[in-house]
Amino acid sequence: MVDHLANTEINSQRIAAVESCFGASGQPLALPGRVLLGEGVLTKECRKKAKPRIFFLFNDILVYGSIVLNKRKYRSQHIIPLEEVTLEPLPETLQAKNRWMIKTAKKSFVVSAASTTERQEWISHIEECVRRQLLATGRQPTTEHAAPWIPDKATDICMRCTQTRFSALTRRHHCRKCGFVVCAECSRERFLLPRLSPKPLRVCSLCYRELAAQKRKEEEAEQDRGSPGQLAHLGGAFCGASSGDDDDSDEDREGSRDGDWPSHVEFYTSGVSWSAFHS
Repeated sequence: MVDHLANTEINSQRIAAVESCFGASGQPLALPGRVLLGEGVLTKECRKKAKPRIFFLFNDILVYGSIVLNKRKYRSQHIIPLEEVTLEPLPETLQAKNRWMIKTAKKSFVVSAASTTERQEWISHIEECVRRQLLATGRQPTTEHAAPWIPDKATDICMRCTQTRFSALTRRHHCRKCGFVVCAECSRERFLLPRLSPKPLRVCSLCYRELAAQKRKEEEAEQDRGSPGQLAHLGGAFCGASSGDDDDSDEDREGSRDGDWPSHVEFYTSGVSWSAFHS
């Protein structure tokens, strides 16, 4: 069915409509063989609070962005290659239902659907697309995934020292390795995490010690094999305490006016369109 739809006019129109909604800020999405299989609104658990996001499932990528005008204008486009995706269903609670985690090496986050049926549709179709994409590319499933950031509201105190209480003056920070919410004192170090960024990133004190120890072992092993020593500065792998502050935000702090949106339920009135999977 995907091959049949790849060169159809209706598929081209659907993709062109998505490109138009993202405007000049989005990347071109039309490629030979690419098929748009479904779209819908999911709630993405962001650093500050859960927010509605538009998601588009293609046969080779997952695209999502912020909603400015539903079905008319989107922004902050993010493109995730499906061969890098792993899904993890999450348990149901009274406060959180129909959730699952989208995990990649660079970013992992939690989303939820409006109903159990929609959740199962999203998961089953994404997993099928991932399976097909891995088969087509010959790649193995990704085994290393970025830790999801724990939302700010999940804790009022630093999750490392458990002493510092956050306030309007005492900022929350996130460790880029474990995703914990930590205070400035417990996240003074920076470490190079090549999968996430070409520059050293903020990590908590515990992760820094573990990463530094692991790096030393690797350098010592290289020396034992006769490789040139790089232990002096660990090849720039990590930096000490920094008085400067890195960008502690992610794409979810783009300044959209969430109070202007309709209620959560209204975002899902049209459900998820999976017409491309059916003849």
